[in-house]
Amino acid sequence: MYRTHNCGQLRMENVGEEVVLSGWVQGSNDLGHMMYTNLRDRYGITQLFFSKEKTSEDLFAKARTLGREFVIKAKGKVIERHSKNTKIPTGNIEIEVTDLEILNASKVPPFTIDNETDGGDDLRMKYRYLDIRRNPVKNNIIFRSKLAIETRKYLDGQNFVEVETPVLIKSTPEGARDFVVPSRMNKGQFYALPQSPQTFKQILMIAGMDRYFQIVKCFRDEDLRADRQPEFTQIDCEMSFVTQEDILNTFEGLTKHLFKKTLNVELPDFPRMTYDEAMRLYGSDKPDVRFGMEFVELNDVAKGKGFSVFDNAEMIVGICAEGQAAKYSNKDIKKLTEWMQRPQIGAKGLVYVKVEAGGMFKSSVGKFFSDEVLQTWADKFGAKEGDMMLVLSGEDEKTRKQLNELRLEMGSRMGLRDPQNFKPLWVVDFPLLEWDEESERFHAMHHPFTSPKKADMDRMLNGDHETMKSLRADAYDLVINGVEIGGGSVRIHDRDLQSKNFDLLGFTKEEAEAQFGFLLGAFEYGAPPHGGIAFGFDRLCAVLNGQNSIRDFIAFPKNNQGRDMMIDAPSPIDETQLDELGIDLAKEEVS
Repeated sequence: MYRTHNCGQLRMENVGEEVVLSGWVQGSNDLGHMMYTNLRDRYGITQLFFSKEKTSEDLFAKARTLGREFVIKAKGKVIERHSKNTKIPTGNIEIEVTDLEILNASKVPPFTIDNETDGGDDLRMKYRYLDIRRNPVKNNIIFRSKLAIETRKYLDGQNFVEVETPVLIKSTPEGARDFVVPSRMNKGQFYALPQSPQTFKQILMIAGMDRYFQIVKCFRDEDLRADRQPEFTQIDCEMSFVTQEDILNTFEGLTKHLFKKTLNVELPDFPRMTYDEAMRLYGSDKPDVRFGMEFVELNDVAKGKGFSVFDNAEMIVGICAEGQAAKYSNKDIKKLTEWMQRPQIGAKGLVYVKVEAGGMFKSSVGKFFSDEVLQTWADKFGAKEGDMMLVLSGEDEKTRKQLNELRLEMGSRMGLRDPQNFKPLWVVDFPLLEWDEESERFHAMHHPFTSPKKADMDRMLNGDHETMKSLRADAYDLVINGVEIGGGSVRIHDRDLQSKNFDLLGFTKEEAEAQFGFLLGAFEYGAPPHGGIAFGFDRLCAVLNGQNSIRDFIAFPKNNQGRDMMIDAPSPIDETQLDELGIDLAKEEVS
């Protein structure tokens, strides 16, 4: 028997019991005549006690050979701990060891296996099996498991059926780049790994499954960052005979259930905001509404005053940072301006106006604007004494995106983005299509299967080019604390309407048939009205825990170059395999 209890289980009521524990050595403290060793497993830490007076010389000598991460089995009696540790649940007891077995020795770990570690990201990913022993990573992975279980419980209770869809599918031109897999039996042809199970879940609705879900792996060959991995997990769902309202209510219910069951947090009803309103007030389709600082437009009070930067701008817009005037010196504002001018943001400059006592103002544009004019700005902002207005100008869309970055930065600096303060929001009524000037064609804002709003269907079928730019979609995103957690839409379920959408997206009839003929054909056999949503499961885990990176919620993540540092993948494959696949790398390199 390797253990009678785990290392987080024993308490004062167990004093006097003979127990067996197994685990990893967290560390030891050798005092010469006695020795203490912390034994760790997934459940916690228990202190082991060895004494020269009470144990044999052989046992004490063996205890002294223990190194960090040795795997051991210890037998002994539970006793009350003399020097108690209130930081751990087992801190009132220790084990007086009577027998010790070394199950496996360990090399010295390449980094400290503790809550705070000295290991860098790539080093920890290379030795991920060691990193997972640390509480922060271990607890994140356990949390992920609980979240998945609670997701299944809720959706099962709502009559959803879990269905697995294929991993080897057909490559499609829309969306991000596909990962492709060559076929040995069909040389020169390729599978793609799914970016989502989108067409399959729609087919399941046509098949009469009515309510489908899957916690599913998806793959996108795109540039990486903290909240993006080449393979990620979705809570993927679809429903038949539903309206947008039915879908939002169902998955608002799922979100509330998950917060309650995992964090014991009761969320209020989620507010709704249109895409247009989100862009106007926050410059983002995923606004962080934990704080205000909404955008204020100044065109009507800032143009025509002789300041050419404003006079020549399409949009002049700003935010009010409450109580920040005294906290920002000229040097601080210069640094903030330089932060905004970084290539990642690209602002040309930053105008500030401080509201001072007695209706006075201090501003970087004071020679162009009188205090009377600046007072009209303050009135628009609702700015009061001690506040600071920060203003940008330029092209409308670009300037709003830049101001969004400034708003989020100021929110962080002012302590307004508490990760434990959860503010969910539905963003609705997205545009159906986006016009791309470079390629001179429309792109789907969500994906090609999204339905226009009913009121816009006739305009979609019969409208001109400019009409298409104003089409609204029955599409929606769930945003929590400025992070897009999920997105979905009501789908097109009519062949003619779907064909029209493919036309608008630049597909020829032949291309649409080759890529999506199976779906268009299925629409001819009684496709019900349907819609769905997909939650980014990794992101949801991170947001619930107030973290930015999804990596530590994935057991074996990739690094920023898309590499698995532990198994060293991707890697070359054997020439024999290449021959079987009909791939000549030398020829590919020449071409």
